[in-house]
Amino acid sequence: MTDALTTRAGIIAAAENDRLWTRTPGSKAMFERAVRHMPMGVGSSFQAWDPYPVYVREGKGSTVIDVDGNEYLDFHNGFGCMVVGHAHPKVTEAIEHAARTGTHFAAPTEATVRFAEVICERFGAESVRFINSGTEATMSAIRVARAATGREHIVKVEGSYHGHHDPVMFSVVPGSDLIGGRDAPSTTPMSTGIPAVMSEYTHVVPFNDLEMLRALLAERGNEIACLILEPVMMNIGICQPEPGYLQGLKDLLHQHGALLIFDEVKSGATVAYGGAAERYGVQPDLACWAKAICGGTPGAAFGGRADVMAAIDSGAAQQGTFNGNPLIAAAGIATLTEVLTRDAYDYLASIGTRLATGCAKAMDENGIPGHAVDLGAKGCVSYRPTPLRNYRDFLETNPELYLASYPWAMNRGIFMTPGDEEQWTLSVQHTDADIDRYVEQFNDFCVTLAAT
Repeated sequence: MTDALTTRAGIIAAAENDRLWTRTPGSKAMFERAVRHMPMGVGSSFQAWDPYPVYVREGKGSTVIDVDGNEYLDFHNGFGCMVVGHAHPKVTEAIEHAARTGTHFAAPTEATVRFAEVICERFGAESVRFINSGTEATMSAIRVARAATGREHIVKVEGSYHGHHDPVMFSVVPGSDLIGGRDAPSTTPMSTGIPAVMSEYTHVVPFNDLEMLRALLAERGNEIACLILEPVMMNIGICQPEPGYLQGLKDLLHQHGALLIFDEVKSGATVAYGGAAERYGVQPDLACWAKAICGGTPGAAFGGRADVMAAIDSGAAQQGTFNGNPLIAAAGIATLTEVLTRDAYDYLASIGTRLATGCAKAMDENGIPGHAVDLGAKGCVSYRPTPLRNYRDFLETNPELYLASYPWAMNRGIFMTPGDEEQWTLSVQHTDADIDRYVEQFNDFCVTLAAT
């Protein structure tokens, strides 16, 4: 059955891709123009697609329109940034006011102070600093953890992504031939250009596995400054922590004088009002937030315990010309206080359950080996019958089914993330009708796929 589905998926993918490229000549022309001045024709390698990506012209509410004029319901939502939806009136008003009164001073403003207060209240932090991206947030948090502990080594989770700075660019998406043994995950670099010596300072453990961390700490605990992880892994679809896992991590680390850092770049402001820390009931020593917290503007923050953040007062460098500038602060305040309220998360939970339940039913009725995950504004379909426990489970999913579903959805007006490791992101501007339209096309896909 699996072999037949994979074969059928390849046939569907070929036909749907031909149709997608026929519908997007403007994107092809834009790519040919862009590639002359940008590697791969995009501003970030994550945006690239073969033979070219679909270039977007504008967005409004729950929809986007590409450069060819094709309109889509947006379930991509900027890799998780646009939980507010596009051009939300409250966020637009805040940005317009900042544009009229000054977007940047490289000096502290009241908006910066207010944004810090909002972040601390919402996510349970005592002290925060601002930066401009998730990469900068995780980079800064790790530096502060090293400074606070006086240690140099860090631990990360196998198959997780924390931005593109050197210490965390190991074991991000290793293939089965590069991951090492189950008892000894390999520290494999994701990128060229990373000094080999960096691997000596980064240690890798599996998700949902306390015993391997326990063994590592027993051997080298006095060298390790911190462990950084996504409390719910979102580099492999969605993989949730098992009961007791996150608290177990914190307890083990503290026994050895090390710190716990939550990378909530994706989960903060998407999976719950207070992020994963609230949803799973564990408060880390430091956390990183970006993407959804700033309403589609390029802002981020990190923070946590005041005594740990005090390392900045004592020489840990953390700076940036645009950090906490009034434009980003205004957008962030409006996003977190006027749009993404607690009531908004009740609504997101409702439509998220509607979407995941519909997808699960479509797969079940058509014998498609997959499962759907429902997690607030985030969710996904993973083509593996049972939920993921770690990265190695993700390697057992069937990417051919995703590669058929992507152009199928795009050709039916559903804008999706390019890559089977990604998820859908819902916005407060999505409606029940939007959700039903997604489910309808997905059900049709499953019916067609099963017709072997």
